[in-house]
Amino acid sequence: MIVKIVSKNFDIENSHKLSVALKHDRYSSLKKLFAMSPDEVTNEVTKSGLRGKGGGGAPTGEKWKLMPKNHDKPSYLVVNADESEPGTFKDRQIMEYDPHLLIEGIINSSYAIGANSAYIYIRGEYVFWAKRLNEAIEEAYEAGYLGEKVAGYDYKLDIVVHRGAGAYICGEKSALLESLEGKRGHPRLKPQQKEPEWFFGGPTVVNNVETIASVPYIINNGYEAYRAYGTEQSPGTMLFGMSGHIENPGIYELPFGTRMKDVLEKIGGGVKGGKKLKALIPGGSSCHVLKAEEIEDITLDYESLRKHGSSLGTGGMIIMDEDTFMPEAMKNLFEFYHHESCGQCTPCREGCGWVDKILAKLLSGNGTKKDYDTIFDACEMLNGKTICVFAPSVAFIANSYITKFKDEFYSLCKKD
Repeated sequence: MIVKIVSKNFDIENSHKLSVALKHDRYSSLKKLFAMSPDEVTNEVTKSGLRGKGGGGAPTGEKWKLMPKNHDKPSYLVVNADESEPGTFKDRQIMEYDPHLLIEGIINSSYAIGANSAYIYIRGEYVFWAKRLNEAIEEAYEAGYLGEKVAGYDYKLDIVVHRGAGAYICGEKSALLESLEGKRGHPRLKPQQKEPEWFFGGPTVVNNVETIASVPYIINNGYEAYRAYGTEQSPGTMLFGMSGHIENPGIYELPFGTRMKDVLEKIGGGVKGGKKLKALIPGGSSCHVLKAEEIEDITLDYESLRKHGSSLGTGGMIIMDEDTFMPEAMKNLFEFYHHESCGQCTPCREGCGWVDKILAKLLSGNGTKKDYDTIFDACEMLNGKTICVFAPSVAFIANSYITKFKDEFYSLCKKD
């Protein structure tokens, strides 16, 4: 069940050091890479079906194809390492145990899109991981894998690590770019048609860490090798996390399409303490919560989760046992989202705080049925009336909790 593509070197001692990384296939894709044209690299990634692993699941190759061929400003690759979603801790595994894989992936991807500059935007709290990345990048420069002649080939690439200031919203790609440009991290209005992102006016691709780290395997082994895993619509593998009330928490690389219940029981060891499963968040806190009985026939891929009214997200499963009181779990999340709303859009700025205050009122024993109903009104205000998907996601979270665990919320309501 467990597959080792991105995680192949995680268990090797000192795998983060270049001398060890070179003994275990790092930078081995470069010979094949530079024997191909940029378009051939993009086509290979497109045929592999590689999808973005930062939450959205957009086809990576199609995203790269949006980059203009001839532009009067430089092109850029920006790697989203702003891993701030509660329940998500997979990208830091790559940066800690195999940073040279990420660098190799950046070389592959930058070459494909015609970029000579790449930025890694890392979560501000990831001090250790930023340091490790910078050490690996310094090693790569000294060994000639970065700089004026990448691995001796006629291709120039520079990589810069940029630490954010700890804002969750900067995981949203346009807010990330605003922050990277030195401005306040506010999401941008979306264009009416498909186009690349823009960094200081230059065409830009923004991809998540794990997405970029998956590219060297595809170049080295061909798109068919990647498609040998997963499903037709969700090919390949993903680093899935398990946290919360689970016996064996951690990160495990699994093919898409793996049965969720098998992962929980065979790999996760079941619910902690032998208790019963009550609920599960499948892909980080911004995904709809699932009741225990809903996971029976769910597989870990985008289509299955969508079919069951939730989403795969970042693959970070949060497990909750039978003793979890769901209004308290929802309040915990809303304290986070209330704090992390960037405040640009009034419905989000006010609505997240409104729901948080109502939950506090209910949990204090002073709430009524009218307060419960008001949460639905607030969710209506949050959904579809803001620049980015933060507010709609929060509305969907609230709806899933108060609808699926209605009795628990009703138990907090005084009679009107």
